[in-house]
Amino acid sequence: MVDALFPALLGEQWHALASPVRRMHGDGPRVRATGQADVAGTTHLPARLLRRLLGLPEPGPAQAIEVLIERHPSHEAWTRRFARGQMRSRLARSGCGGRLHERLGPVTLYFELRRADDAIDWKLRGGRLLGLPLPRAWFGSVRSRCSAQAGRYTFDIDARLPLVGRLVAYRGWLEPVDD
Repeated sequence: MVDALFPALLGEQWHALASPVRRMHGDGPRVRATGQADVAGTTHLPARLLRRLLGLPEPGPAQAIEVLIERHPSHEAWTRRFARGQMRSRLARSGCGGRLHERLGPVTLYFELRRADDAIDWKLRGGRLLGLPLPRAWFGSVRSRCSAQAGRYTFDIDARLPLVGRLVAYRGWLEPVDD
């Protein structure tokens, strides 16, 4: 039996979330969903190189997106296929204070999950590069929310770094697809 990551981290708050959010982040062994995303980001060379290093999507409007979430005993493996790039990450429960950590290539980000009405807000608390802790300020601002609108799962992520600006922002919707 695979422990459900998001219900465990959110505890009693889990039950107040919108149904599409619970379905995407629930306890099934695998979720595949398709939808659409608008992707934005600054286009100067450092931002393009960082996106490539981290496997982040390139900017472009109305991109088709497919998300595959595979749940394992110790983590969740997420693959997000955008029309203009593929993003893979590994999510797990952090040993520090019941936080979520997400690994994107050489970077690990630590989030505190909070319920906001029937949505989940991800609050960035810190990060590491190649396993080494870095000052929180180096990770800039990351706004991340997953919610529901018109019966669909929706997401809104915006990551900005000092000296780089908007590294990537993507927002859109997903609907689970039966395999």
